[in-house]
Amino acid sequence: MKLSYPRRLSLARTPTPLQALERATARWGNGHRLWIKRDDLTGCTLSGNKVRKLEFITAHAIDEGYDTLITCGGLQSNHCRATAFAGAQLGLSVHLLLRGEAPAEADGNLLLDQLAGATVSCYPKHQYVAEIDALFQHWQQHYADLGRKALAVPTGGSDGIGAWGYIAACEELRADFAACGIQQAHIVTATGSGGTQCGLTLGAVLHGLPATVWGVNVCDDEQYFLDKVAADTADWRRRYPGVPAAETRTRVIDGYVGQGYGIASPQVFALIAELAALEGVVLDPVYTGKAFAGMLAEIAAGRFQGCRDIVFMHTGGIFGLFPQRAGLQNQ
Repeated sequence: MKLSYPRRLSLARTPTPLQALERATARWGNGHRLWIKRDDLTGCTLSGNKVRKLEFITAHAIDEGYDTLITCGGLQSNHCRATAFAGAQLGLSVHLLLRGEAPAEADGNLLLDQLAGATVSCYPKHQYVAEIDALFQHWQQHYADLGRKALAVPTGGSDGIGAWGYIAACEELRADFAACGIQQAHIVTATGSGGTQCGLTLGAVLHGLPATVWGVNVCDDEQYFLDKVAADTADWRRRYPGVPAAETRTRVIDGYVGQGYGIASPQVFALIAELAALEGVVLDPVYTGKAFAGMLAEIAAGRFQGCRDIVFMHTGGIFGLFPQRAGLQNQ
């Protein structure tokens, strides 16, 4: 299918490896081969799945004359940290609107946000939830009054521009599949803002990738992500009216949110420790730990029967592990 990409900047270290999980397959595969796409290796501080999206978002910002990026997320947002470092690398100012009370001592992603020189504004959860749109408008106007131009980048970089990141990644996966002898697969990813799932779902169709994409939601519920992926897909089509038609189906594996976003159970922390010792792969408690646990539970329940290969997307997030180190103390 002919596809013309918008301009992008080279921020991510790609292609990332598709790694066979031989010992994890023996322990949990239940007849499947388990693989992991190492998008935690898209960079060092500028790491994880958000970097693929930011390649297109920052190109758009520069082409349209923006000098500042404003974005939002939790105190330990991987996307906000990646945006802070992308801005530092490209000479763009970055302003982060973070959900939660500022801690007495910065740790993890928040510490890195500060090191990257981002401006950080923290808001109590109730204010953030109720006023985030108004906060974006307030700060955009603030920069306009200073003679500057600020781009509002949504949570996770998840919109029609950011979707290109994982549409492009599907070209990479197609080459991975050919090299590894994968004829058909299920792809499982954590989904929190919906953009990675949207890009993978579109990209699999657009590039003829023989795969079924599943998002394990780490917040909200199945209906939220069905709606969010549909909205991001519609935004992609609106922004790029010449793109090919692609009939897609969004698939969500619900039931693994636990007590809420950013709250991992002792079982998830135990799995993080087990996989690190078994395969040398580190997951995080907010996204990949929950999604990997959900994937293993669904393998055991027989959801993926009839297909040999299962590919887990490692979307990064390792810096978010450090502020939750207490969960690993007894592992």
